[in-house]
Parts: sequence; C-alpha cells; structure tokens
Amino acid sequence: MLPFEKSEYEARIKRSKDKMHELGLDVLLVFDPANMNYLTGYDGWSFYVPQLIVVAIDEPYPLWIGREMDAEGARLTTILPEENILGYPDHYVHHPDRHPLDFLAHQLKMRELDRHEMGVDMDSYYFTPNGYECLRRNLPRVTFIDINDLISAQRSIKSERELEYMRQAGRIMNRVMEVAYEVVKPGVRECDAVAEIKAAQIRGVPGEYGGDYPAIEPIVLTGNRTGAAHLTWTDQPFEANTVVILELAACRHRYHAPLARTIHLGQPPDDYLRLADTVIGGLNAALDALKPGTTCEEVELAWRESTQRNGVKKASRIGYSMGLNYPPDWGEHVMSLRRGEKKPIEAGMTFHVIPAIWQAARGVEISESVIVTETGCETLCSVPRAVHVKT
Repeated sequence: MLPFEKSEYEARIKRSKDKMHELGLDVLLVFDPANMNYLTGYDGWSFYVPQLIVVAIDEPYPLWIGREMDAEGARLTTILPEENILGYPDHYVHHPDRHPLDFLAHQLKMRELDRHEMGVDMDSYYFTPNGYECLRRNLPRVTFIDINDLISAQRSIKSERELEYMRQAGRIMNRVMEVAYEVVKPGVRECDAVAEIKAAQIRGVPGEYGGDYPAIEPIVLTGNRTGAAHLTWTDQPFEANTVVILELAACRHRYHAPLARTIHLGQPPDDYLRLADTVIGGLNAALDALKPGTTCEEVELAWRESTQRNGVKKASRIGYSMGLNYPPDWGEHVMSLRRGEKKPIEAGMTFHVIPAIWQAARGVEISESVIVTETGCETLCSVPRAVHVKT
C-alpha cells in the first residue's frame, strides 16, 4: 500500500507538466530520488547507481528507468503501469565502456523524444558530469535546460497527508530525544549511545507505527568538537562537565522531523547559560516571525535583532525548508532563512529552524521543526526548549 492515494501522485504530475508547459519543455529528466518519490512513489536504496524518471508532457505517466534488479521495487512502490518500468541490464553498471544513460538515450530515441528541449536538474547530487556528457554525446539534437527547483519548489507546500506524516515523525522524534537524554552520560561511549538513539528512530511509536532511516546520520558533538557543525559519533566515552550537542531526526515515509538539543554533563557555568538563553530567545523571536506574509529574510532579521543585543552573531543561515528526502540531506534546497532571501512564507510550508552557535568546547544547538499555519507556526516536537542539564 502506497503512502498516498493515486490521485495525489497524479495531481503532482499534472502540476509538474503545467510548469513544463510554462517553460516550453516537452521532456523532464528527474534524477533526484526525493522528486522521483514525490511524483511516482518510488522508494528504494538504489540511488548509488543512475536512476531516473522521464516526464513527457504528452504521456499520462512518467517512465521509470533504473537497474534491472530494482525494477521489481518500482512495481511494488509506484503508481506506474508495467510498460513504464524499464530496467537496464547489469552490464551497464560500473562499466568503463558504457553507461546506464546510454540505455536512457536509446529509450528516448525509440519514443522520438530526442528532438526536444529537455529539463534536467543540473545541481542534483545524483546526476554526474559523466552522465551529462553521456547524454550530450548520445542526443546531439537535444538542448538541455537547467530546471533548478521545478519539482522541489512544489514540495515546499505540503498536503494534509504529508503534514500528517511529518507530525508522526515529530512524535517519533520526541521519543528519540527522550532516549538520548537517558543514554548520554559520563562514561558511556558515544557509539553505544548512538546505537540506542538509532534503535529509537527505527522503532518509532511502539504499537502505532515505525520509523524510516533518516537522511542524515546522528550528529554528535562534544567538548572541543562542538565548534564543528557536522561531525558524527566516535567510540570515546562522554566526559563529565562537558557540552554535548545532538542533531537528530525522525522519519516517516521519507518525511522528516529534525531536532537539535544540547546536553550539559554537569552544572554549566553562568556565562554558558546566558549564551544558551540568548540563542533560545532568538529562536523564539524567529518562530514568532515565521508566518504567512513574511519573507525568509524577515525571519532571520527577527533572530538577529533579538540576539545582537547580547553580542551573539551568526554568519550562516538560521534555517531551511525541509520534509521529504533521501541521503545525504533532509533539506529541500529551496528556501533558506537568511539575509537577502526574499522568498515569501506560505501556509503549509515546513522548516527546520536551527540558529546554532558552534564554538569550541561550548557550542549551543536548540532547534525546532515547524509547520507554517494560517496564523503562525506549529512545532512538530514537544521537547522542552532548553539546555538539558545532567548533574
């Protein structure tokens, strides 16, 4: 059973074709697995080899093209008819003299789709320079157009069913952080704590629903590593009188609810608590500003005006749109809460607001995942917004 009704996928396909028509595109090559999932339901750990869907404006359903052994996965997880599922033979995989996109080019020629302008997301992790050169070599009559965020931008505003899955992920995340607070303590190895955290991510809400694998592995920063934003765990034990930063997520049907919290193992000094209070105050100000009718830069400005009075400055963005995704990121790469970004906030959007301060030996991360409502924002998680002190 698919996570959404067939009609919801069909509506997404139609919106994509409407946008293609506006841009004068007849064909769209979609390599990003999140966008493949969004349009067809496809869900498999097969993105380490080339795979894509082909959206042709005159065809009712996209073509799925991937490794032959993954075709059965496409049959099980998509709305596509059998004739639209095309697997390439294994001799295309990791071969120096041929490429899976040779197979794609042949299929496009057979369907007389090689005479059009084609949209391609040139900035996708999953579309390589070698793949692009392969297409140019095989399809000399085609003009390739960078479509940027044609589909990803659609994903910014969630349907009610999508929001339901994100709320479920938020409930899982509450349990994940509860487990983290239990297991992070002096003398416990970081790897052992993470093993329990990951188990909680997958167990989900016992008796109700389980969790998926998140798009990012648990980020664990402690001691002087709190100045580094994106490190994972080690096999060293946690030490007393140190800061521990956790950036984690829960995931349900590929929809995420990230959450960052900070633990202090021992009584924190007063100046550290003042820093944390400033960060939390700035986060509260940003969340108050995050509502329809404002822009991304206005949300960041609310944070900055709140924190700069206490001398706290942050050069990087304080949040981003997020939701449906696959490794290596749960962000949508469409909207960022930062200076100069004038994109408007709309109801149904979802953001991870994370105004983290990374300082050696004393960083602070307190974040929230939120749904923008008609009047403000709703947090997905209910973990107290404070440094968790363990004495």
